[in-house]
Amino acid sequence: MTATPSLARRLGTRDAVVVGLGSMIGAGVFAAFGPAAQAAGSGLLIGLALAAAVAYCNAVASAQLAVQYPTSGGTYVYGRERLGEWWGFAAGWGFVVGKTASCAAMALTFASYAVGASLAAQRIVGVLAVVLLTAVNYRGITRTAGLARVLVAVSVLALVVVVIAITTSGETRSGSLGELTGGLYGILQAAGLLFFAFAGYARIATLGEEVRDPERTIPRAIPIALGLTVVLYAAVGVSALLAAGPDALAASSKPIATAVEAAGVAWAEPVVRVGAAVASLGSLLALIAGLGRTSLAMARNGDLPRSLAAVHPRYAVPHHAELAVGVIVCVLVLTTDLRGAIGFSSFGVLVYYAVANAAAFTQGREHRRWPRWLNVAGCGACAALVVTLPLAAVIAGVVVFAVGLAGRALQRHRLSARR
Repeated sequence: MTATPSLARRLGTRDAVVVGLGSMIGAGVFAAFGPAAQAAGSGLLIGLALAAAVAYCNAVASAQLAVQYPTSGGTYVYGRERLGEWWGFAAGWGFVVGKTASCAAMALTFASYAVGASLAAQRIVGVLAVVLLTAVNYRGITRTAGLARVLVAVSVLALVVVVIAITTSGETRSGSLGELTGGLYGILQAAGLLFFAFAGYARIATLGEEVRDPERTIPRAIPIALGLTVVLYAAVGVSALLAAGPDALAASSKPIATAVEAAGVAWAEPVVRVGAAVASLGSLLALIAGLGRTSLAMARNGDLPRSLAAVHPRYAVPHHAELAVGVIVCVLVLTTDLRGAIGFSSFGVLVYYAVANAAAFTQGREHRRWPRWLNVAGCGACAALVVTLPLAAVIAGVVVFAVGLAGRALQRHRLSARR
């Protein structure tokens, strides 16, 4: 691995948990419940439980690997070290392309709730959000964690208010919980779409080079962040189904706002708008940070342009990588669709975590903290959820992976020809 300056270890357990919460809260609650309801009706709750179980398998695999390899890059590094360069590249490529799409989705989600103007105006606001949060990340990881702490607090408070408002409104319908559609396939597809909501938990592992005492901090922070998010998502999902029913949620691009309207608590709608906007900013902030670190790790090994491996001498962040991510995301915000990005992102991230589980399976007893069967279950579940995603997402994912792998093969051939 090319020698470059190391990043500073500044994050404790609380900061790491906050970064993980900021990565997750917002994506699922305000974006993924709609398409999940379309796939499975009220069976989305079963899908949510399945997504959480898969996320747990992936989380413990990531935590176990991060302790052995406490450096930036997450599963890109773990795959290279445990399985080989090509496996590492597949994981890194899946993370970069999937999470870049997620960044665009979160910027558009923020804009759709923050401004009630035309789509063109929303795209401009989304670009401004990306520019602002890229600048925050550029100034250092402690600023990232500090802002994430504020954004998470506001998001959680808003969602708690929404749950209380709906459950005490007297306008809920318990029969909505029995409206299953899509059968087993629909439930699995809902799980794959809702997995998008949980994918931020391993951002802590991606930031492993900046965590203090990683052997203790990372295994504690990842399960804590995931557990808190599961509880919150379950409460919001049940409340939304009781208020609006699965059909209304499936037809809405703003499912939580739809649930509030159906419950007759219009006073809570501004709370939803603020919570959605703030939660989306929190997700976007952490996504940009994670993408910058994975790009840094890939650039160190020549899998991305080596100029992206630069670390700022003052702020100790991968500034070239973060600026590149910001530019690409701005382009996507101006050109892409919000709902379509969810399936595509899930495809890339599920491949990423399948590699993580396979890598964790190979670890020896001295590094093992959880049983191997969790790695087998996690890898198999990731593969199952990938193939049940919407067909368009699967096709797009296969094409993008083929392009990435072919590009790396061509680059390696050129390098060998010069020797």
